[in-house]
Amino acid sequence: MSDQLDRTGSCLCGAVRFTAKNAAKALGACHCTMCRKWGGGPFLALECGTEVTFEGEENISLYDSSDWAERGFCRNCGTHLFYRLKENQLYMMSPGLFADDSELVFDHQVFIDEKPAYYSFANKTSDMTGAEVFEKYAAPSE
Repeated sequence: MSDQLDRTGSCLCGAVRFTAKNAAKALGACHCTMCRKWGGGPFLALECGTEVTFEGEENISLYDSSDWAERGFCRNCGTHLFYRLKENQLYMMSPGLFADDSELVFDHQVFIDEKPAYYSFANKTSDMTGAEVFEKYAAPSE
């Protein structure tokens, strides 16, 4: 069985529809301050690669949230559509957007050092601090 699937989904109002080729089956939670401010809690994210196509792109607004990433949302209903890395156009999308969320496994958490004490997931996961995330994924300096 493959660790990736093609998945389709949409925003709450249906103005934006998408297909994510090669979406991962493993999802994680980001506890960074920006993600928690963006959605009111941790951002549950599914890595969807770079092959994501949209219908209704005119309904997508972008927010330039940092030097390395931007966030997309539906301008009609406000649904958070994606977190996208600027350098390689890698999409992270909420599993709740997809028509079929079967077979997903919650297995990792990032920015665990920024997670507030008022919540905790029961799942056993692989956890990384913010420093560990930047060390693992930072672009090599030239």
